[in-house]
Amino acid sequence: MSKSVTPSTYVRCIGYGLMRQLADFLDPQEGWKKLAVDIKNPSGENRYNQMHIRRFEGLIQMGKSPTMELLFDWGTSNCTVSELVDILIKNQLLAPATLLLPDDVQVANDITWKMTIPFSSQETMPLCGKQVPVEEKQVTTVKPVLAQDSEQQPSASSCLYQENNSPELSGTDFLGFCFHELESITNNFDERPESAGGNKLGEGGFGVVFKGCINGRTVAVKKLAAMVDVSIQDLKQQFDQEIKTLAKCHHENLVELLGFSSDGDQPCLVYEFMSNGSLLDRLACLDDTAPIPWSTRCKISHGTANGINFLHENNHIHRDVKSANILLNEAFVPKISDFGLARASVKFTQTIMTDRIVGTAAYMAPEALRGEITPKADIFSFGVVLLEIITGLSPVDENREPQLLLSITEEIEDEEKTIEDYVDEKMSDWDTTSINKMYTIASQCLSEKKNRRPDIKMIKLDVSKLPSEHLYHHRNRNCISTGKQFAIN
Repeated sequence: MSKSVTPSTYVRCIGYGLMRQLADFLDPQEGWKKLAVDIKNPSGENRYNQMHIRRFEGLIQMGKSPTMELLFDWGTSNCTVSELVDILIKNQLLAPATLLLPDDVQVANDITWKMTIPFSSQETMPLCGKQVPVEEKQVTTVKPVLAQDSEQQPSASSCLYQENNSPELSGTDFLGFCFHELESITNNFDERPESAGGNKLGEGGFGVVFKGCINGRTVAVKKLAAMVDVSIQDLKQQFDQEIKTLAKCHHENLVELLGFSSDGDQPCLVYEFMSNGSLLDRLACLDDTAPIPWSTRCKISHGTANGINFLHENNHIHRDVKSANILLNEAFVPKISDFGLARASVKFTQTIMTDRIVGTAAYMAPEALRGEITPKADIFSFGVVLLEIITGLSPVDENREPQLLLSITEEIEDEEKTIEDYVDEKMSDWDTTSINKMYTIASQCLSEKKNRRPDIKMIKLDVSKLPSEHLYHHRNRNCISTGKQFAIN
């Protein structure tokens, strides 16, 4: 199929079949986004801006391919396959580049990857305000006792955790699991959804999550997926970064990593199970769950701000704050998850530049789309989450006006509508004063200029003044009990 393609072939002349193959490589891991950022007009200016990228991302919910739409659009400028391949190679997207010009792309053969524990005796972690060295015996390999009934209570002698004799390192040890053991507790990684009798709970950018049970405790096992368009190095980096970040950051509003497996073909991460799933799903009342009351939403916003504040205090930038990465336990306490993109900065006040654009476009700050890594980008993303909490709307919807949720701020600013016009109709316990207070915080977070956004300490203080749950406890206590269990996404 690629024999008819030459470096001078126009991208618009690529056949549908080959275009579809390119999309199969670039759609799953958002490789199209890397292309969009690097595509230039003849004048040398970026062809696609923040709004373009968000609109391409919105096509996913319509079942369309953002890669194909991007290439169709770019193709109208008479760009060539040679230009496309150059950008693919620049971004290390070698597999799709090889589809086009196999003779021009050197692909490494017989790639092997031996996963190593990403800790050394030289690393330190902040714990309760102190820098504590991580001991080399950080990981303990265990063979878990497998339980068949997820509701079974663990006995005193059958426990997921092993005691650490050092009180200073309490809670920092991750358990090491054998890959075949995780296969057993997830029914061989049964990819059927729970509703169909399987174990699949969801999937994200770098893996699929399965439900399992160890010693009577329900856990979520994320198996990192070695997608064809993701380099081995990228996958290893995601795995290492998740462990490193969660080793250094322990907090009530961050998801807890229990252990990992690195001895199989695919690395796995084992997390605590979050029975109410993601904020995204609960706001959408997925699987007919009850709407989240306003007072509980205020509690969720405060807990999320608390988690971001902890990350920023410890010089970490999450880079992918979104409602799908905010998980809820049985008491609807929010916990931020998915730290594969997190970045630590020694000089936290300075902007870091990167050639690799990552994140979810509907939540991304303008500077993040230009490759800047700053804590204020997390603030912008949190502003979108606050709008979701108020409205119950998804961050992007191609069939809605405006398509981007964050664009409602323009209508409100122009006095075409008020925030009350957008309040989630599924809620019944909200009040105008607190709605407007949360919207004010959100609009400040969504300032196009990063220096005008408040820092997370101020945001945390402001959201703490919103209604507390006890004011509505009698009304809500039956509303927030869904009777169903959901899990990490």
